[in-house]
Amino acid sequence: MSASPPPMPGDAARFAAVDAPPRVRRLLGALLGLARQSLTAPLTLTVVELERELLRDAERARNGQVQADLLAQARQIHPFSEGFSQRFLEQLAQAFAALFGPPGEAPARAEPVRAAMPTLTLVNDVDIDRDIVLVDIMRRELQRSANALQLLGQRMAVLAAAPALDAEHVPLGPSTLCAIVRRLGDEGGLELDAQLALYRSFERQVLERLGELLERANVLLGHEGVLPGLVYTPYLARSAATRRIVTQPGRTAGAAAAARPRATPVTSWNGANSSATRSWSAMMHDTLGGMAGPEPPVPAPTSGLPSVSAASAATPPPLPSPSVDLAAPAMSALHQLLAGARGAIAPAGDAGNTGHAAADVGSAGLATQAAAPGSAASAATQARPVATAVPSATVDAVLMQLQTRIAHGAASHSMADLQAALLSQLRAEHGDDAALTVKDGDTLDLLGLLFQQIRHEQRPQSTANDLVGRLQVPLARAALADPGFFVRDEHPARELLNTIAELSASGLQADDLDPQLVQKIERTVETVVEQYHDDPEVFAAANDEVQQHLRAAAHKAELAERRHVEAARGKERLEVARQQATALIEHCCAQHQPPRFVQTLLRQAWADVLTLTQLRHGEDSALWEQRLQQTTRIADITSQAPGGEHAADDLLCAELEAAVLQIGCHQDEAHAIARRLSTPGGEDDSSSRTELTARLKTRTRLGEQANGHDTRRLAPLARSALEEDCYRQLRTLPFGTWFEFVINQQGDLHRQRLSWYSLVTEHALFVNPRGQKVAEYTLDTLARLMALEQARIVTEDNGRLIDRAWQATLRTLRTLAGNRLGDPA
Repeated sequence: MSASPPPMPGDAARFAAVDAPPRVRRLLGALLGLARQSLTAPLTLTVVELERELLRDAERARNGQVQADLLAQARQIHPFSEGFSQRFLEQLAQAFAALFGPPGEAPARAEPVRAAMPTLTLVNDVDIDRDIVLVDIMRRELQRSANALQLLGQRMAVLAAAPALDAEHVPLGPSTLCAIVRRLGDEGGLELDAQLALYRSFERQVLERLGELLERANVLLGHEGVLPGLVYTPYLARSAATRRIVTQPGRTAGAAAAARPRATPVTSWNGANSSATRSWSAMMHDTLGGMAGPEPPVPAPTSGLPSVSAASAATPPPLPSPSVDLAAPAMSALHQLLAGARGAIAPAGDAGNTGHAAADVGSAGLATQAAAPGSAASAATQARPVATAVPSATVDAVLMQLQTRIAHGAASHSMADLQAALLSQLRAEHGDDAALTVKDGDTLDLLGLLFQQIRHEQRPQSTANDLVGRLQVPLARAALADPGFFVRDEHPARELLNTIAELSASGLQADDLDPQLVQKIERTVETVVEQYHDDPEVFAAANDEVQQHLRAAAHKAELAERRHVEAARGKERLEVARQQATALIEHCCAQHQPPRFVQTLLRQAWADVLTLTQLRHGEDSALWEQRLQQTTRIADITSQAPGGEHAADDLLCAELEAAVLQIGCHQDEAHAIARRLSTPGGEDDSSSRTELTARLKTRTRLGEQANGHDTRRLAPLARSALEEDCYRQLRTLPFGTWFEFVINQQGDLHRQRLSWYSLVTEHALFVNPRGQKVAEYTLDTLARLMALEQARIVTEDNGRLIDRAWQATLRTLRTLAGNRLGDPA
């Protein structure tokens, strides 16, 4: 990759006023010229695509008013687009120049999301929607370009003679570019819908090409001698908390075990571990040991493998495909396990043990296959003629008939019922001796065991259970056509099965799924049942469609969650302001010792005034300084003896009355409070102390409910060592961690998401998978629940549901067949 051509004269002159050496100014001009060369065309395409998208949305509008609004926004794009790229590059040049400002000035933060709200206001939905979209865009691009941003931040810091720049502060980084496009959208007067469309178009046209620009910028600076040969290697160090736990002397064995590295919590919105996909061939090698032979790299075939009939099973094909060779050892091991399991279930002459052993295996179909006359597995143990193996093509034709019935509304049953219906149909068409081939029988038995394990991890009587049942016939046909179903990594049919099955995980409740989402997934499953005919791409397309539905539902849930988090953060800010106001008043009362009733007024009405002032104006405002002076003046006046030479301060009284009115007091009540706070000794003959006390008791304090009980002020009881360890772990968890709570004596679980927690108030907010608030705990309470095993963190080491079900299936078969195969379990 080559460096950019020399900068334009205007780019070099743009930085003539920058306080930097000539060489640095020249490099800044070269970087701006590189950005101009790389971004001008994408920026032009951004506004062109924005106008087209608004016109398309107007054509699909649900009513005339919406259409008129969208057309009006589309007409605003033309004047907005004039000079858009030039305005963008001009602000980008300002971002470069900001690195060389005075030492006291920090570069402008490029994050469009405000870290904290300086005032106590209602949440602005428009700002939240824009922030969420931009944060998602920045997060994706920061992950894609992390290495290039780290290197460029180091090199830009050398030019600016400053510490290394974070990825968020690099002028060519996605945070800076997103902040500029948001600023231009605001200045252009675009409506919310147009701004959101602008962000999406900007991501597609500009940010997707940003990686190349960052690489070229690094190459340019490297060729110019700015940290040449620099590379970035991430280093994952243990946190200070972990080091303290490990190195602290005198810890018990249980605490030391708890201090070991914990598994990563699951934070994705569907609550499932989508990133921990395990190789099924690796799982078979780990579980079956030497039976499966050495683990070969199993490539993903482009098409299904041909079925093997009973007549051709003994004669291998002359030119086997690579997929057949690679899958053969694993499939041979599975055949051995199934044969050993059938021998353990139904040994010769011991028919009474069949039912009990079948219960141990967990598959009635496997026991039926072992004992049923006419089946391939029992042919060697029954004193009868050899069964006639039906070709796989005939079996597929019968399954297609069953699939057609299900598509037309027939009820779906278990895999054992499916096998029974299949054998019944085959014997009706081909005679009583008709049976499946060994390969087909083993495939259906393995599917039966797999589905049985999946059912164990699902919530009973749910819609997703019915959807899994309706997929059984298409999945059976896919497995019979492609032996790689059990050994091929990320098989599209298995991926779809896992996605549907996890919708009904044991920790989810009936109201955790959006009914509209369920209806969309139901239609997708019906499409698979109607359209699958030996084409695995049907499963892949269906899985992509379901994933799109899940992403849309996750976005809606994130919006709902964001509003609850903003409300919780507002409560935190209120509590912090209240604590500071209380501490200030207590310090003042301890120094001046005003009368008792005055202290009551200070701790209630005046504390609310201080709290409101800090929330609205902050500690650096002139009004806050005025409130501090008024507090000192109140303590000075009221601590003096009444009736002396000091008179009431009428000016202070007027100021206090205006302040107390802002917290919701009536005029007469505010006047009475102000008179007592501005009079020596706190005495006032114009108001009754008893009546004023009664009014204060009935008045709702700022930010509190009338019947609320503030448990945060209660000191927690002493925690045990295990509870303390859980408490420390909670304080380091990432937002979005999923928990499972035991909700009854039967051990049923409910999955909830830890959306946010405060280290100040100790409160934790939980939502359900739809983003709706369901619970609120203190960290102390949550730690005690974890110690009692009433709450647990969902971690990534649990794997996906279908991977756990397959592992359980292999362990069950190995345990049952171990003794028969000479390998103790």
